Amino acid sequence: MIADLLANLLWANVQAGLAILAVLAARRPVRALCGAQAAYALWLAVPLVFLASLAPAAEAEGATAALLQAHVLAPRFRLHPPQGLAAVWAAGATLSIGLLAWGQLRFLARARAGLAGPAVVGVITPRLVTPDDFEERYSQAERALIRAHERAHIERDDPKTNAAMALAQCLCWFNPLVHVAVYFARLDQELACDATVMATRSRQRRLYAQTMLKTQLNGSPLPLGCHWLAGAHPLEVRIGALAAPAVRDARLQAGAWGAAILAIVAAYGAWAAKPPAPPRLHFEQAIYDRTLSPGQGAGIVMIHLSATEVAGLPQPRSR
Repeated sequence: MIADLLANLLWANVQAGLAILAVLAARRPVRALCGAQAAYALWLAVPLVFLASLAPAAEAEGATAALLQAHVLAPRFRLHPPQGLAAVWAAGATLSIGLLAWGQLRFLARARAGLAGPAVVGVITPRLVTPDDFEERYSQAERALIRAHERAHIERDDPKTNAAMALAQCLCWFNPLVHVAVYFARLDQELACDATVMATRSRQRRLYAQTMLKTQLNGSPLPLGCHWLAGAHPLEVRIGALAAPAVRDARLQAGAWGAAILAIVAAYGAWAAKPPAPPRLHFEQAIYDRTLSPGQGAGIVMIHLSATEVAGLPQPRSR
């Protein structure tokens, strides 16, 4: 049972990895053409492909003797990952969760000391965390921009999304593409949030960039939540995005619909690519013969056939 779950997890990671590579290749062109929101929406394809890969496969039609031999009569020949991999995966997942909790507690300790933020903390009930010098460091206009940015995160349920991404990193800790995807997905999330704020404050782009520069000096990592900024490279990308011309509403809507359709198509393709499952148990017959010829032993015969094949079977012998 554990081996089956691990095999499905490995298969889902392969499919999700292909989706991640596709999104990484498409995110920049889509952002330039349809806006940051559409580029961020492309990442929806990755969890959908992952979940579709874990869904039960389609049932094989017209089971042959070879299929019955492989899936029913000779299970000892089925390929499974070594049992030891389950223990390795569990140990890695436990360690990842521990490091996640440690990083979160470290940030919360800094927040209580007034040394962290601005950021949104909390998954179920998100709240804004600011440093002690928030009033002195930022002007009134800058504080309004920061609150608008964090409010956009909360309204879009980004804290819950980030918690799901952190969980994916813990469960798929062995897949480097998952960690790469989380990094760029959170960057695209910030770009999409910046675009949302600037949609109604286009004249404050310069002030918004200055506010980001101030916040960079007070940055600290936050595993669960929405942080204003993390790292020098995202800062360069975000400020560069502010200089780009605004995308028209028609492109925004077309990009959002296109990303949703692509995600659904990719998920269906991942599910359809799964090897067919053995037929369900449509007929079961137990035969106990009292007059077996010498050299044969009594036993139970398990027959897994479709309804059409069952109709062609001879009727059980009367006792």
